[in-house]
Amino acid sequence: FLTQDDHPLQVIRTMRTTLVTFACLAVGANAFLQGPALTPSSVSSRASISLRAPRHAATAARRSVLPPLRMSSETATGIDTEALTRAATEARGLAMDSIAAAKSGHLGLPLGCAEIGAVLYGDFMQYNAKDPQWINRDRFILSGGHGSMFLYSWLHMAGYDLPMEEVKNFRQHHSMTPGHPEFPNSEHNTPGIEATTGPLGQGVVNAAGAAAAQKMEQAMFNTKDHTIFDSVTISLCGDGCLQEGVSAEGAAFAAHEGLDNLIIVYDSNDVTLDKMAEYTQSEDTAARYEAYGWEVVTIDGHDLDAVKSSLESFRKSKNGKPKLLVCKTIIGKGIEEVAGTNAAHGEAGVAYVEGAKKKLGLTEPWEVSGDTYKFFESVQKKNEEKYNKWKDTYAAWKKDNADKAKLLEKFVAKEVPSAEEMFKAIPEFDQDKDMATREAGSQVINYISDLVPQFLSGSADLHGSNKNYIKTGGNYGKGFDKSYTGKNFYFGIREHGMGSIMNGIAFHGLFRPSGATFLVFVDYMRATLRVAALAELPVTYILTHDSIGVGEDGPTHQPVETVSSLRAFPNMDVVRPADQEETVGAYVHSQQRQDGPTSLILTRQNVDTLKSVPVKTRREGVLKGAYVAKKESGDLKLIIIASGSEVQHAMKAADELGDGVRVVSMPSMDIFDRQSDSYKEEVLPKACTKRVAMEAGVSTMWYKYVGLDGKVVGVDRFGFSAPGDIVMKELGMTADNLISVCKEYM
Repeated sequence: FLTQDDHPLQVIRTMRTTLVTFACLAVGANAFLQGPALTPSSVSSRASISLRAPRHAATAARRSVLPPLRMSSETATGIDTEALTRAATEARGLAMDSIAAAKSGHLGLPLGCAEIGAVLYGDFMQYNAKDPQWINRDRFILSGGHGSMFLYSWLHMAGYDLPMEEVKNFRQHHSMTPGHPEFPNSEHNTPGIEATTGPLGQGVVNAAGAAAAQKMEQAMFNTKDHTIFDSVTISLCGDGCLQEGVSAEGAAFAAHEGLDNLIIVYDSNDVTLDKMAEYTQSEDTAARYEAYGWEVVTIDGHDLDAVKSSLESFRKSKNGKPKLLVCKTIIGKGIEEVAGTNAAHGEAGVAYVEGAKKKLGLTEPWEVSGDTYKFFESVQKKNEEKYNKWKDTYAAWKKDNADKAKLLEKFVAKEVPSAEEMFKAIPEFDQDKDMATREAGSQVINYISDLVPQFLSGSADLHGSNKNYIKTGGNYGKGFDKSYTGKNFYFGIREHGMGSIMNGIAFHGLFRPSGATFLVFVDYMRATLRVAALAELPVTYILTHDSIGVGEDGPTHQPVETVSSLRAFPNMDVVRPADQEETVGAYVHSQQRQDGPTSLILTRQNVDTLKSVPVKTRREGVLKGAYVAKKESGDLKLIIIASGSEVQHAMKAADELGDGVRVVSMPSMDIFDRQSDSYKEEVLPKACTKRVAMEAGVSTMWYKYVGLDGKVVGVDRFGFSAPGDIVMKELGMTADNLISVCKEYM
């Protein structure tokens, strides 16, 4: 029915129609012989074909489908199916061997998605294995991080610097192949890993952040004559990721802001860990994503041609819609005893690996054929040809756009001015004016934006309250007054999504994101803060309304435990400044960090300006975590330690208590703990054991600095609804109460 003039896509569609017809006939014959099991349903816009049946029956039917007939090794889509099929088989073998050797891991995804991996790394993705940090590479994020052997197998075969010995050392101490993918950091430096994933749902939203960053780099640096950025972001996920609520937040944001360079590959295998997926979900996921505003296509995830043609279509489609490719797959494909069941998710298939490998034609442990290595050498050659053409384009662009090139090179090198340069550029505040530290932050952040052009800001619908808007930055996104060069992100009421998107922007690497909400709501995004600290991302959290001083909104909005809970994270710098000049120091510190996130804890209410302390002392003191704000004028008898809004009370108390009292402002325990022993002794001499700490929050962590015999004036209960000054007074956060405690203690 075809002529030589028919369009190639029409050829593909006609071939598929013919194959589908044969498949339906085969299924019908099977049903006739074995009894009623499958009933074809109507074909929808979201599915190439749908078969309605009990899931166990559908699984059995899919297992029985014969391999597709091949007329040649290269199909109408231009892919080498023979080479990719062989690579998929060997990727399955690598996963089987490594997980069996480790006696732990997850077989289901690497086996079920092998054909997807073959197309991604063997044909579709834009990358250079010899330059894994190429700035115009496609980003691939494995959201289902438990399936990490999928990633390690393909990175190895594709030619990244991941030797077979490291594939064999899966999940072992100091290996390059940890249990879940880890973004390059001080612990791991595995090339080709674009994000730390494992907590389900995070990766797909990290991908939205990376795609947002790609849109920004394209808008900032491409010109009408030269395109130096045209990459996309791809993420592979399963039902678990899409059940987690954060994925919905990220999906809504991505669609609303027109991130049509985002491709989510949904491994739709009808299985979760505990049960078959039908036990816990019944929604039409494809319809849900269409409702968000995504372009959705459903295919057979084991059909190489379908995967390739769908991905290529997605790359070309600039319709303002993110893309969801629903790939119907068999989890654990290749191990018949568990394939298609929830038992395939983890290690249950290990017992059957030996027999499964024989059936796949794999006779050696960790077998990768010479033909597969040669195939990927040819892939690398093609990739390098494209890479070299890009370098030529980049050179021409750089010649014509010297200023843009200089800026981009600074972004790539992660350059920021020194702390000294930043302090010099930020004017001193009026020392006779008291203000809230969030208000001080509203001024400081605009200087920071000028000094660090890659710095971005955003808020979970609270710009007006958090006061973190960059006045000259413009707004990010699609429509209204937005553009993709805008520095202010409107995340909506989506704290969890905001945290994941910020991480994705940081994983991308060119920009330094910050985001804001009320401190008490940071718990909504806690999982993302942990990943940022673990992955050593230079992300900044601007968290305002920091204590019971919030007042009338009551205990639901008055954080008491939250600051301490943030301090509990390893590698999270928590900074609670006492006044506007300490706020300058806090922001500067956040931009000096290259190896981890910073939480800035800011007040709603006004605080006293510490004008008796030199501005330089206050600013630089923050960079050391603690400093002497008031030195004793006589023999040292007592040290009062405080942070944030309580430093003002400590200063007043010291004036009342006499010449033997020292006040230490400690805006950051984390930074102070990293200082030299000599500096810590200078600030908190061991000889003085009489110590009192004060903070409007739970008291526990302060005993590290005052000792078990010391005193802590804290708030070890929830607050109540009343004006802020009354709540503070009733719960002991006053200079008078501190004086009373100190006198009794001394």
